[in-house]
Amino acid sequence: MAHTPAMIADPLAIGRGAQGVPPSPPPGTRVYAVGDIHGRADLLREINLLIHEDAYRRQAPRNVIVYLGDYIDRGDAPRGVIELLLNEPLPGFQSIHLRGNHEDILCRFLKDISVGPNWFAFGGLETLADYGVAPPEPVTGVTELQRTQRDLIARLPADHRNFLRRLPVSHTEGDYFFTHAGIRPGVALKRQSREDLLWIRDEFLESDETFPKIVVHGHTITAAPEVRRNRIGIDTGAYASGRLTCFVAEGRDWGFLQT
Repeated sequence: MAHTPAMIADPLAIGRGAQGVPPSPPPGTRVYAVGDIHGRADLLREINLLIHEDAYRRQAPRNVIVYLGDYIDRGDAPRGVIELLLNEPLPGFQSIHLRGNHEDILCRFLKDISVGPNWFAFGGLETLADYGVAPPEPVTGVTELQRTQRDLIARLPADHRNFLRRLPVSHTEGDYFFTHAGIRPGVALKRQSREDLLWIRDEFLESDETFPKIVVHGHTITAAPEVRRNRIGIDTGAYASGRLTCFVAEGRDWGFLQT
């Protein structure tokens, strides 16, 4: 297991706020944000250990961990990821679990079978398998989609379903705004649509606009954390690369932990 240093030397690589200083969480707060896990319960255990060790060394008055969503699909243990998040929270941390687009489409499938083929095409089959649900054959057949929906409803534990249903779509800590996919430029944070927070890509990723806060997000895979003046992307494709990334910030300092 390897990790990058928890802090880096260039706090000016991201934007300055209204007072002309780099962004920071609230005073006395050390905040961690974990990128897309996608069924890699093994990597979640690793990153949580790195976070716990880092927090112990730093001894901040308040520790917050924000998971950016996409806990399920693609990897082979999505059920295990949710079990860990529910039953083994890091002690002494405030834990925030955000909704990703993959959790969103699973919840939609529980009510609407028409989204099933799209969900299965980008990772849903792995989640069905981990919950013991046979995939539909063919995936577009109405009868089979209905059977798959019934089976998933029956096999999804109540605490898992409640966890998935209640996930918020954003969280703010000081000068940082955490969400799964990003925001729509030109729209106030309080007026962002749920769809954009979960699904947006190009309009957000290509924007040079100064956002009200630094946006920390996942959703779009990059080989390494992507640091821009207005945003920080931390989806490093953990399900395939083995690199699960965590953003860390305290005061004016920030950096990364990584499996």
